[in-house]
Amino acid sequence: MKTAMQYLEEANAAVIRIPSKAAVAIHKKGGGIFIDVRDSADIAKRGTVAGAFRIPRGFIKFAADFSLRYHNEPLKKNEDTYFVCGLGGQAALAGYTLKEMGFKSVTNIGGFNYWKEADGPTEKA
Repeated sequence: MKTAMQYLEEANAAVIRIPSKAAVAIHKKGGGIFIDVRDSADIAKRGTVAGAFRIPRGFIKFAADFSLRYHNEPLKKNEDTYFVCGLGGQAALAGYTLKEMGFKSVTNIGGFNYWKEADGPTEKA
């Protein structure tokens, strides 16, 4: 039986994490798809990455499954996909889920506070 920490360790080992400044540079060049996996209340309270899609981590499997009516169109297996959350853990887990589903390029950009500290563009919910 696995613990939550074991799942997180596996996710962190499988999903690349890049510094916020590097993620901001990618975003400013228009690269990739950015997804905020925090719950809607946190996004409403603190905002999100400008232009990020909002898909809660608990729903990510359904949003990424092309065979379901819940599929979220921006999720494509060959697109560079960047995940943000509160501190980085949920982003790692969401990225790990997509890797297991066959997505090629998933990256953890850490927590939203780090994004703001790196002067990343934001928007209100």
